[in-house]
Amino acid sequence: MFPVSVNTMGNRTTSYKAVIPFYLYGGFSFVAACVLLLLSISDFSHYFNPSILAVTHTMVLGWGTMVVIGAAHQLVPVLIEGKLYSDLLGYATFAFMALGIPVLIWGFSVFDMGVLAPVGSLMIIIGVILFTINIALSMVKAHTENMHAIFIFASTVWLLFTIILGFLLVLNFTYPILLKNSLIYLPVHAHAGLAGWFLLLIAGVATRLIPMFLISKYTNRKLLWLIFILINFALISFVFLYLYASLITLILPAVSIFIAILFFAYYCYKAYHDRLRKKVELPTGLAFSSVLILIIPSILAIVFIIMDWIDIQISMNTILLYGFILLFGWISSIILGMSFKTLPFILWNRLYQLHNKDMHKVPNPKDMFHPLLFKLKLIGYVSGCIVFAIGVMFMLKPLMYMGASLLLLSSLTYLLHLFYIITLKKQ
Repeated sequence: MFPVSVNTMGNRTTSYKAVIPFYLYGGFSFVAACVLLLLSISDFSHYFNPSILAVTHTMVLGWGTMVVIGAAHQLVPVLIEGKLYSDLLGYATFAFMALGIPVLIWGFSVFDMGVLAPVGSLMIIIGVILFTINIALSMVKAHTENMHAIFIFASTVWLLFTIILGFLLVLNFTYPILLKNSLIYLPVHAHAGLAGWFLLLIAGVATRLIPMFLISKYTNRKLLWLIFILINFALISFVFLYLYASLITLILPAVSIFIAILFFAYYCYKAYHDRLRKKVELPTGLAFSSVLILIIPSILAIVFIIMDWIDIQISMNTILLYGFILLFGWISSIILGMSFKTLPFILWNRLYQLHNKDMHKVPNPKDMFHPLLFKLKLIGYVSGCIVFAIGVMFMLKPLMYMGASLLLLSSLTYLLHLFYIITLKKQ
């Protein structure tokens, strides 16, 4: 059973009503992304076409960003040992983003850059601004400095930068407001979101949650600061070097990110090595694997820069594989793992937070998820990723259809598992 001290965290947690909608929205978006992936296989010839843009933004915004923002509403109060500044801002964040994301994706699907895509982008920007304000005011009100919370706040700033730049890129198709065409700025938009938003936030959250789930006392504030500085240095230098210097200079931010990822992996390994809980649960193990998966695209990025420098053309299927590994491999694996560590606690806190005097009758949060559903989801996800990745690498459409079908089954199992946990009754 959980010790009473865990239960006392209830006074610092956000209302489940402000968190659960993000998880459900993310679950439905994951299913939608897999359906769109299955339908867009015939268009897998270039990363910039309407169907691929729709899949990419469904994964990044509807799936990854919505689940992560929902989790952040729950985790930030625990990290800063205070309360979320406003649940109302949380509801407003969900409303604007939940409405804006499908409008934007619809705009990409029909390639309407005049009305639909700008309107959707603007609604998402408002949602992200509200989220950033909520996190910032929560940290200010708490009057405590927490390194993991600093990671989260910095990542929200990069998210805002990414969304605003995306809005400008969309407008640039109709109104020439940028000096160059939108495709030139696309790598900045993509990597600011992937490294600035996802990597910073995941590094900040995982270096807190993984030791907690493993019951490990390992911590290294200096190493966390080094990871933080390396990632932000890489991002800032990438923006300026990409726009104003030769491409070979991009080796500097690429190596910086690679070193940061190695330090991040080392931090997780040390937490694993010093753990008290010897048996590693499947969700935590999947989260661990996401760190290793991230090493692959970071190496590919360095290889791409060197290939471009020595004038070797990079095949389009390799670029598509790079994006697939990041979206369906790295981001999805961390979310699929952490969802069933954070969500059970959220529901556990709702059902049992008033049972301090009778803890021996209260179930453990880890017993509130269904092991069989998790294993089925995991089998479909891993096999789907491997089969689809091989299909993309060699442009074998039958393998791509098979992999996308397995991923769709995995996403449906994930959604079913969400409903199983959310509808649990008090035992």
